Amino acid sequence: MDSIADVTAVLIPAYNSGPYLKELMRRLHESIGNKRIIIVDDGSEDNTAVIAGEEGAEVIRHEKNKGKGAALKTGFDFLKGQIGVEFILTMDSDLQHLPEDIHRIFDMQKRTGADIVIGWRARAGTGMPAHRILSNTMTSVLVSMKTGVKIRDSQCGFRLIRQNVLENIVIESNGYEAETEFLIKAAAKKYKIEFVPIATVYGKEKSYMTNWTTTKNFVKALWKY
Repeated sequence: MDSIADVTAVLIPAYNSGPYLKELMRRLHESIGNKRIIIVDDGSEDNTAVIAGEEGAEVIRHEKNKGKGAALKTGFDFLKGQIGVEFILTMDSDLQHLPEDIHRIFDMQKRTGADIVIGWRARAGTGMPAHRILSNTMTSVLVSMKTGVKIRDSQCGFRLIRQNVLENIVIESNGYEAETEFLIKAAAKKYKIEFVPIATVYGKEKSYMTNWTTTKNFVKALWKY
């Protein structure tokens, strides 16, 4: 049987990610070879789409910025039912998710047979900003209580997902809360979810996640779904 990497497409939502894409693509190719990489350019105002194409990615472009959840939905819809794609690996475009950690996610799936494997970032004693620690801790606890599944990191977008999971989950949210919505719906359908430790990386990259607005949307998603 082929390795998981051989049947995996990488899906990356991107917004104004031009400064990071060359390095990200180089390290991705070093980690998983010349596998399919799909970048959804969510209405970027820089050269994100141009660089993504030059570096060998398949590019889907939103003319206007719609939000991370909307970019994920576009990518999921594109990949649903495609032959030769058993798994979809989602990751961020700003190098907060290290390509070198991909093997950890693959290894966990092989060991457990999980339908979904999610990166688990350490919080205390790392470079994670205090407001993100608070938000991530709060939402992870609340999602765990709602679903009855131990959710170690509800907000991490570094995920390996079986393609057939996407046939049974419809994401409605357009913002960052879409990843929480996805978890709630996946747990409700009894998909096997596993977590694996990954590096916690925070540098000088610009974040488009607004602190309290985003947290408020997470909480709304908890009650809605």
